[in-house]
Amino acid sequence: MVLGIADEAFEEPLKEYKAKNGYKLDVEMTADDWKEMVRTFREVVKRQKGFDFPQDPFGQLKLATEAVFKSWNGKRAIDYRNHEHIPHDLGTAVNIVTMVFGTWVKIQAQGWHSLATRPPGEPKMMGDYLLNAQGEDVVAGIRTPGRHRNLKTKMPEAYRQFMDITAKLEKHYKEMQDVEFTIEHRKLWMLQTRNGKRTAKSAVKIAVDMANEGLITKDEAVQRVTPEQVDALLHPRFDEKAKKDAEEGGTLLAKGVNASPGAAVGQAYFDADTAERMAKEHKQDVIMVRPFTKPDDVHGMIAAKGVLTSEGGATSHAAVVARQFGIPCIVGASAIKLTLINARLAPVELM
Repeated sequence: MVLGIADEAFEEPLKEYKAKNGYKLDVEMTADDWKEMVRTFREVVKRQKGFDFPQDPFGQLKLATEAVFKSWNGKRAIDYRNHEHIPHDLGTAVNIVTMVFGTWVKIQAQGWHSLATRPPGEPKMMGDYLLNAQGEDVVAGIRTPGRHRNLKTKMPEAYRQFMDITAKLEKHYKEMQDVEFTIEHRKLWMLQTRNGKRTAKSAVKIAVDMANEGLITKDEAVQRVTPEQVDALLHPRFDEKAKKDAEEGGTLLAKGVNASPGAAVGQAYFDADTAERMAKEHKQDVIMVRPFTKPDDVHGMIAAKGVLTSEGGATSHAAVVARQFGIPCIVGASAIKLTLINARLAPVELM
């Protein structure tokens, strides 16, 4: 959301422009194309807010800073804190830093952006990347990423540095880490690290592995697994025979990436507000279906029994949040086609 304007107000003109000019991906657009879109976006701001988007960099910085502080009291932030039992009086902060670009040059300086995690039961790195992209492109799930290991052949020196740094981070924090980075002009830039989100099964396996490796004690390992995660281990799973019968019988609609384990059955809803309302007010079991999720959708995900997206990979927003909350989630089910209608999503075709 920009200046309180829904994302769809910007996404729809971009989608129409790409369709008109035969573009499938944002990276196919030229500098002139983006100049045209900037003019369109400025018109959207003028029409929606009644004033011109500021051209002064400090004016833009002020708006961005205010947006961060205002986000603390936004619905999604409050819902998240309530769910995670985080005090509302902690407050938030703004960091202003110089930016590096994964989109600087298409040929000379291939840009990559990734989130890397330690997968369930496997003490090795996994992650996603996109060529000529920024971080939001990866986590939003609007483009299907490649696997981070391809960096080893395309940019061996950057890959070596990345693996060395991530190994040091895990040993230092004694925790699985989500690591975010960009490569600009073939130079590796580490952007941030944080404790990785994980499924209940992963939490147990990682705690046991780290205790066996001597990184943490057995007591610390036990404390790393929450009662909620123990409960999640008891969640239902689909019967393998039933899945096979569905595939052979022609009732299987689509396949995707198993981003968060479990089985879920419910009524499909296509926006977070409706999913939350039907779950809370009408006590329905809800499946939230989206092309991809954003932070604004967290309240709907929390209320849902399961999440399905038609786009994105294992480190997309939907995948990361679903793993954290123990919600069954399938991402990248590309056979399911969705379109936006009146700023909400409705199914138009199932293949």
